Amino acid sequence: MSTTNLPAIRECRPAWNKGRIVGQKRPLLPRHVWAIRVRLEIADRVRDLALFNTAIDSKLRGCDLVKLKVADVYAASQVKERASIIQSKTQKPVRFEITEGTRKSLAAWLANPMMVGSQYLWPGRFHERPHISTRQYARLVRDWVISIGLEPSAYGTHSMRRTKVAQIYRKMGNLRAVQLLLGHTNMDSTVRYLGVELEDALAIAEAVEI
Repeated sequence: MSTTNLPAIRECRPAWNKGRIVGQKRPLLPRHVWAIRVRLEIADRVRDLALFNTAIDSKLRGCDLVKLKVADVYAASQVKERASIIQSKTQKPVRFEITEGTRKSLAAWLANPMMVGSQYLWPGRFHERPHISTRQYARLVRDWVISIGLEPSAYGTHSMRRTKVAQIYRKMGNLRAVQLLLGHTNMDSTVRYLGVELEDALAIAEAVEI
């Protein structure tokens, strides 16, 4: 006696990315950066202000930013003007500048009683976690973005990494400088990262009238 094969019944599930903005996260604009800084200063969130400023200046990936140690940015009783670390992803060194405003916010954070005896710049709240996690950092970025009325799905931790280099390329057009600042091993990665080809093509198209 033959059996009839019934059609498979599959549960209809919505796509995981339905309603979400996927792809590269947008860099913050200068007005966004200043708006977040003002809110953090008014709220007297010393650690968050130091973390935000350092994220913008350093252009580091989240995994490297959360692992920064006090010794990386602080020496001879003062915050360094430049720092250098080994990247987790490439195992290659990358240097970054620490601007005056960032140095002041870091100095204020380092003077906080919570930082007494801490090896890491952003210590965790639990003994088993020597520093904050990338997930905690992502939640902080989400809070910062929401606080100034931006769509949180369009921004993330990589927005912090891209913010300053996007402005550098826009003003100077120097891809090599951006490559060095981001610590990329080849130029193709930098081109894809900034979306340079598309931006340049659109700029050329806008300049041509027919």
